[in-house]
Amino acid sequence: MNFAEWLLRTAARTPDAPALMKGDKVVASYADFARSAAAIGVALQQSGIEKGDRVALFMTNRTEYLETLYGIWFAGAVAVPINAKLHPKEAAWIMADSGSRSAFVSDDVAGEIKAETVTGLTARISVDAPEFDTMRATAPMAEPVEMSSDDLAWLFYTSGTTGKPKGVMMSCGNLMAMTLSYFVDVDTVEPQDAILYAAPMSHGAGLYNFMHVLRGARHVVPDSGGFDAAEILDLAPQLKNVSMFAAPTMVRRLVDAAKSRGRSGEGIKTIVYAGGPMYLADIIEAVDVIGPKFVQIYGQGECPMAITALTRTDVADRTHDRWRARLASVGMAQSVVRVRIVDRNGRELPRGETGEIVVKGTTVMLGYWQNTEATANTIRDGWLWTGDMGQMDDDGYVTLQDRSKDMIVSGGSNIYPREVEEVLLTHPNVREVAVVGRPDAEWGEVVVAFVAPHPNAAVDPQELDALCLSQIARFKRPKDYVLVANLPKNNYGKVLKTELRKRLEIQGCEDE
Repeated sequence: MNFAEWLLRTAARTPDAPALMKGDKVVASYADFARSAAAIGVALQQSGIEKGDRVALFMTNRTEYLETLYGIWFAGAVAVPINAKLHPKEAAWIMADSGSRSAFVSDDVAGEIKAETVTGLTARISVDAPEFDTMRATAPMAEPVEMSSDDLAWLFYTSGTTGKPKGVMMSCGNLMAMTLSYFVDVDTVEPQDAILYAAPMSHGAGLYNFMHVLRGARHVVPDSGGFDAAEILDLAPQLKNVSMFAAPTMVRRLVDAAKSRGRSGEGIKTIVYAGGPMYLADIIEAVDVIGPKFVQIYGQGECPMAITALTRTDVADRTHDRWRARLASVGMAQSVVRVRIVDRNGRELPRGETGEIVVKGTTVMLGYWQNTEATANTIRDGWLWTGDMGQMDDDGYVTLQDRSKDMIVSGGSNIYPREVEEVLLTHPNVREVAVVGRPDAEWGEVVVAFVAPHPNAAVDPQELDALCLSQIARFKRPKDYVLVANLPKNNYGKVLKTELRKRLEIQGCEDE
């Protein structure tokens, strides 16, 4: 199934329905959207793009992103979405590694990228230039190139925190299963709904386009092109029935803005949160301020958006005798996958024990692009080893601990940073916290907490130490507390613990 067929069907059913919006302004109906994508598909074919060829997208959030994406699929090609926050040299490396023949770019990020300087690239098309308008004016193709469920459709490059990024190969079948499981496990979508792209469209937020194309809902890119809490709070009441994907840090900022402005998230239907730990205190406050509008999902690039889900009911429930434990979890396995907790040898662990989370099902990637060794290390006997540590309770709820690489081993004991972070976040003056391990000659590693206070608030490390001693074992408490204004994050809102470890390394070298 080619996803462009979904767009054509919706355009045939509701041609005049609003499809693409910039802020509160409609810029394309579904008939316009489909015609533009079909024209781009023809233009790509005329430039020599064939089925299976890779076409990169390196641009900031904009409605043209969706037109281009579906144009790529009309031609039967493979979309290679690239994080707009990357340096042009990093983006060029991905284009070359993926063998992309064409690249759609926006002028605000493309910089020095030129077709002649990227190996294999034959065309660089700016969506801000007249040439893009010419492509959209091409006579459209009547139907998209046929694609099967096994055909590669989406080649997403991981963040590359442990080396060069790896290309995650997602097939039409993978993404179809992800799309349909959304309706079962996450949320409904109606034609009057609107999906707001405040998070990067090159990542999970962009993948949520499928559900809304299928149902003929509106696709809205805010005027800012990204996440601005005040803008969202003002725009949502105008749009109504707004759904959006947000990282936990975005939710935190949205809640803070709503509180300061006396707002309650009017116009927002659903916020799907993921991409990092949502601390218990934060989600409790989010529901109190904005209402029962939250759903949590857990996934990763290798199994996007579709490992587990914590339903709206579970997030809002305060009556179950274990509601806090459930709210601290990432929910239960989604319908299209199986989830297990295993030891390092792959043996399934008893309920309640901590091990690595593995997943198997129709949303698991085909493998890594031209990297059989990494594929073999990550997918074993059909199971995807996520690298995340967690445990499953008797009812099937999965609670994340940390990435396996983030676990701290001090004096032979395992310490999970999130457990310490949850405690520190209960201090009223603490806004954000991240816990990492620092190499230590005696203990192997010791716990260090980076703490960001609320604006104009003071935090006393002795108070934090007393708080930890009152709630967790002594060996888990931080050895040091480092006060910072903000924690380093990527454009998706994830805290960059690698950067915090580097700070400790630099500090250690200076102290020697």
